Amino acid sequence: MPTARGWAALGVATALLVLWVGFGELELMTTAMFLIVSVAVGMMFVRFATPRVDVTRHMFPIQAHEGDEVVVEVDVTASRRIRNLELEDTVHGLGVARFAAATTTPGQPLIARYEVLCRSRGVFQVGPAEVSVSDAFSLTERRNQAGSADRLTVYPRVERFSGFPSVRGLDPSVQSTRPTFAPHGGEDFFTLREYQVGDDLRRVHWPSSAKRDELMIKQLEVPWQARALVLLDTRAERYPIDDAFEQAVRGAASAVTHLYQGGFSPELWTTERAPALRSGGRFQQAMDMLATVGPSPHLDLRNTVTRLRRQGVGGGALIVVTGVPDEGVLAAYRVLAKDFTRTVVMAVGDRAIEGGGMFQRSGAVTVMVGPDSQWAPAWRTAMELSWSTASVG
Repeated sequence: MPTARGWAALGVATALLVLWVGFGELELMTTAMFLIVSVAVGMMFVRFATPRVDVTRHMFPIQAHEGDEVVVEVDVTASRRIRNLELEDTVHGLGVARFAAATTTPGQPLIARYEVLCRSRGVFQVGPAEVSVSDAFSLTERRNQAGSADRLTVYPRVERFSGFPSVRGLDPSVQSTRPTFAPHGGEDFFTLREYQVGDDLRRVHWPSSAKRDELMIKQLEVPWQARALVLLDTRAERYPIDDAFEQAVRGAASAVTHLYQGGFSPELWTTERAPALRSGGRFQQAMDMLATVGPSPHLDLRNTVTRLRRQGVGGGALIVVTGVPDEGVLAAYRVLAKDFTRTVVMAVGDRAIEGGGMFQRSGAVTVMVGPDSQWAPAWRTAMELSWSTASVG
């Protein structure tokens, strides 16, 4: 079909024909016919020059966080000789990259690279790519989609925490700075699950594997004191501004990452739902949820937590992440805290300190920050103070 330039040429040709009728100048008619024929020839050319290409896409790094730059590499292979090939790859919500090649030969690999600045968290669709071929004067073009669409998942920005909540070790009378357990489970048999890349082959259950014709792994129970729950309060009314909610999401992501790297088995709940857990996938599942979670209005936090608690909870550490604390958060804390050794409340907002005392009096460790502050210093200070208190007690 004609491009913007092609439609302009047809408009000029029409005007010239009108002038030719009025003035009878042969040059006006000749110029008009030249423009019309050029557009017609261009349409014939692009009709038979269909851009059939194979497009594959690779993204580096695989895991990206807010503020990161992701390099997207697009591999293009043409099945025939094509002139004036253009490629457009769209990262929906973040931007568009455009490339051009003067000539391609059959089987010739072409590589295009561009960078994407991940300005915000979320899941963004990349592609499918759109390729187009035009005539020599760019009066006409033909467009086709090529390749498939990919997903770019941008996780919240994560801060590096130091220090852990004081949980009890294998001996209930002894405090421990971190759980003592093997990353692949404890000593008690829990269930069977399908093999995943990286699993210890010594845990293969061969009778079940032979019966199902696929490798089955013996999943061992995670020790109680190694379990952790991160509860993110998504009630919109607790966050006066959008930045406060984003700060809370970053705090939850930082806590989940810190606990996972420290030997815990963290699970994430939002006040809307608890995930259907996959064996061995709690951390990845939590980060996927945090990439897309948003604020929700009109939630009854206590009733929601009571309902979620029926799924079975309990363990070493409970992390509650909220905005400005209120009686709803305190009620949820009272419902869940009895199942955990130590509770940490992470609150965001300039008025957060007003509600901090109610949790401290209940024995929780409180971490308070503003919407523009950093979590890491406040977390470190709170952990140091909690350990001082635990040592004295």
